[in-house]
Amino acid sequence: MRKRADNHVIWSRRTLLAAAAIAPALGTRVAAAVTSGSKSAGLPPDAAKARQDGQHDFDFEIGTWKTHLRRLVHPLSGSTSWVEYEGTTVVRSVWNGRANLVELEVDGPAGHIEALSLRLYNPETRQWSLNFSNSAGGTLGVPAIGQFENGRGEFFNPETLNGKAILVRFVISNITAASCHFEQAFSDDGGKSWEVNWIATDTRNA
Repeated sequence: MRKRADNHVIWSRRTLLAAAAIAPALGTRVAAAVTSGSKSAGLPPDAAKARQDGQHDFDFEIGTWKTHLRRLVHPLSGSTSWVEYEGTTVVRSVWNGRANLVELEVDGPAGHIEALSLRLYNPETRQWSLNFSNSAGGTLGVPAIGQFENGRGEFFNPETLNGKAILVRFVISNITAASCHFEQAFSDDGGKSWEVNWIATDTRNA
């Protein structure tokens, strides 16, 4: 799921304005994702139609998982200090697979994280939006937009960190029947380079 530590990212729809300036430096797919606010996600109709129907992309994840999480304490600061958490992730299917709700609850030396992600499938663009919230903030942020290709999901959105516009990339990979891998990375140079700051591995509960 898309997961974020409290107080490290300020969610704001105003970051969409920053995306308009950043997007031209990115590839077409990323630019379409970060500037997406419409049902078409800025993609040509033929491109959307060419995609495989992905409404069951997340079926593999339905159920309860054990989660091991590593979080970079101070992203984009040069820090190499990481903290670790253990807990659970529960994923429930909604709308016959066209949406799902993810609940994360983990604990570690740095404290307790409770978060959820509402994932929604757009049948016209054949893309997913990942909408994140945590218990401290209580609001949904700018959704990350993307899709799965060859068993790997990539999702992008603009945000702000410490008052500065950044890009966020969320990747789901190494998917098996018993495990899956999640990574979140930030970029403060328009997507030229990325710093991973959130790594989670989920394994099936016996």
